[in-house]
Amino acid sequence: MKKLKNWLEGGMHKEQNGGLEILKYIGPGLLVTVGFIDPGNWASNVAAGSDYGYALLWMVTLSTIMLIILQHNAAHLGIVTGLCMAESATKYLPKWLGRFALLTGLMATTATILAEILGGAIALSMLFSIPVKLGSVLMTAVSMGLLLTNSYRKLERWIIGFVSLIGLAFLIEILMVKVDWPEAARAWVVPSVPTGSMPVIMSVLGAVVMPHNLFLHSEVIQSRQWNVQEEAVIRKQLKYEFLDTLLSMGIGWAINSAMLIVAASTFFQAGEQVSELEQAAKMLTPLIGPAASVIFAVALLMAGISSSVTAGMAGGSITAGIFEEPYDIRDRHSRLGIIVLFLLSLAIIFFIRDPFTGLVYSQMFLSMQLPITIILLVYLTSSKKVMGKFANSRLDLFLLVLIGVTVIGLNICLLVTGF
Repeated sequence: MKKLKNWLEGGMHKEQNGGLEILKYIGPGLLVTVGFIDPGNWASNVAAGSDYGYALLWMVTLSTIMLIILQHNAAHLGIVTGLCMAESATKYLPKWLGRFALLTGLMATTATILAEILGGAIALSMLFSIPVKLGSVLMTAVSMGLLLTNSYRKLERWIIGFVSLIGLAFLIEILMVKVDWPEAARAWVVPSVPTGSMPVIMSVLGAVVMPHNLFLHSEVIQSRQWNVQEEAVIRKQLKYEFLDTLLSMGIGWAINSAMLIVAASTFFQAGEQVSELEQAAKMLTPLIGPAASVIFAVALLMAGISSSVTAGMAGGSITAGIFEEPYDIRDRHSRLGIIVLFLLSLAIIFFIRDPFTGLVYSQMFLSMQLPITIILLVYLTSSKKVMGKFANSRLDLFLLVLIGVTVIGLNICLLVTGF
């Protein structure tokens, strides 16, 4: 009812035209970007760059292209229907099928939260020498507290700003390390699969195209609606949302590429293999100096907190959607979903021996669940029953199916070549 009230009240807002009108639509894409510039993403990029040099840059490019199309499609669903993906699955799919898809989505979200908590715990270990498992308990308590009290909103801009500065630091450091630009440019567009690289390739895919972010985008995009009754307004929202997504994911591509390139230039060229995330602090030494490890750890901590909160929001949205409700932190279903997923993630962490490997493999698991979420999204947004005249065009459907087939093919390659 709250979403319906906000929805109807939004229709009363008058549109304000002008050159800065697009700024009203900026936000959801950036929130998603923060969600995938997370500790698991850092670990995947560092592993890719340190183990295989520039060779896997093509996966960052391919994943980002997939991400732009998929995130726009998820936002498309939210704008047109006024429902998030989880609510739509519950409403339009047979009960058993909808529950299956959403439960696997919750499993993927659990893997995501696990990576965020683990990354934050590693940061606490670097800063205060706190054992990783104890740090994981502290991270869980802080992240859940921010979510359940809704106090995260007070810190959101500061956290996003700080993480953005660290992203900028990686971009600047590219100018300070010796980069083989012709080789990097080739690697961005020419696929290469070095021996034994499939797990890392899949972890890069899962770290960029994260299932929970598709659920989250379809939910948060609705906060930008003004009048969903008018077709012209819907089309304008779709256009500006695409620009928001394109800009935000482009920023994410640049930061991910920078991380991988710097790791390749710092570790691979020196023949040094990274086995723990703490080593990655060395990447910032040329730019920041002796304080690099502290700055890196603080940034990692902020990334862990911010991305664990967005992952928790996605988990609450999926759980609420199972009960055909919108995400509302004051509702028991949303709160229950957040609490259960965080505690389950924490419990799994206690069985992980190698935190760095755990981060990489958690992202690989996301890529294995991704086909289910993609199939769900394609079905919903291609259905005229769900989307009406805004259902996917033939071109949209072709691109989405192509992405789905590509992801499934990569997963098959992973199974064939082994973990």
